[in-house]
Amino acid sequence: MPDDAAHATFAPAGFAPEAERDVRALRLGHAPAPAYAALDLGTNNCRLLIAAPVPGGGFRVVDSFSRIVRLGEGLAGTGRLSENAMDRAVAALSACAEKLARRPVRGFHAVATEACRRASNGAAFLSRVEAETGLRPRVISAREEAELAMESCAPLLECADRRALLFDIGGGSTEIAWIRVPPRGASGGPTAAGRHPAAELIGYVSLPFGVVTLAERVGASCFTEQGFGEVVELVAEHLRRFDRVHCIGQEIRAGGVRLIGTSGTVTTLAGVALALPRYRRPLVDGRTLEAGVADQAMGDLFALGRDGLAAHPCVGPERVEFVLPGCAVYAAIRQVWQVPSLTVADRGLREGMLIRMMRADAAQRGAPRGAHHHHRPSPIPPRPDRFGP
Repeated sequence: MPDDAAHATFAPAGFAPEAERDVRALRLGHAPAPAYAALDLGTNNCRLLIAAPVPGGGFRVVDSFSRIVRLGEGLAGTGRLSENAMDRAVAALSACAEKLARRPVRGFHAVATEACRRASNGAAFLSRVEAETGLRPRVISAREEAELAMESCAPLLECADRRALLFDIGGGSTEIAWIRVPPRGASGGPTAAGRHPAAELIGYVSLPFGVVTLAERVGASCFTEQGFGEVVELVAEHLRRFDRVHCIGQEIRAGGVRLIGTSGTVTTLAGVALALPRYRRPLVDGRTLEAGVADQAMGDLFALGRDGLAAHPCVGPERVEFVLPGCAVYAAIRQVWQVPSLTVADRGLREGMLIRMMRADAAQRGAPRGAHHHHRPSPIPPRPDRFGP
């Protein structure tokens, strides 16, 4: 999926473009809003987002980077990150470091997820990353992944929602978050705009099934009806265990449960459902699809076969092997939880990190003079080979 975020605004509409706003600020004697950066090193992708806060909440993206690095390639079989995979990731992280060196930021946070959590040489790889790029990604838990995804997707919740079921189909794992939405009038409830700024994580599970791990495990069989169905049933059995703990199906039957998906799988489904000639984030992020429409898009993708997927503008040759395994995970979610619609989120860990940094920084700057702070966003670490020891 192309990264179409470089000029996006993660906020209500109506804000001036970046250049116009910055010029106006300089004329008034104010410096442009400070930028913040978030980096997510996943099992399949390396992604960077640089953004500045906007009035009224949210932020505007001023630069971004996304590259498929397949860091988790072969990990399921060997338990280790391969040399080629590490080389690809370091090259992508070096490109991120160069972007950061050209654009000073007020706060920066970098995280690594399932591949580095699982690999026996994950810590050694991250030491190499720091030595060669100056960047220091922090390995986060599956729970923190779920919390960051929840943070970024909370603006998509509506006042009628009592609960939300959020899923993130990653490269090495799939995170499921079961969320309580504050009722109207409660502390942290909806704003004047009708959105819920806060949500409570009441349960989560990390399944050992991501698009990379499944692609390596099932290979070409996912392109057949029988193989696809077997993956669906495998994942569904794990989901049923989570359902029995939290009685999610019962809550869905009672109404007021929103299903939100954040991953390349669901954004691809949306792109196909909307018949986009090329992927465009503003047309996809926050879009709600009827379940039947998403199912039809999934069927269309399956019918394309390998060559058709490679030629599709919302897929492309780099993602051919991963689309149908991701669709199988989504099909399992649909099988276990009969929610009538799917809200598509082209946002995730990076946006969650940015929101947290901006909120913490705003709280610190608004605190009484002399107050002691514990969570000041860290500056970009300089690359040793460029800026000295």
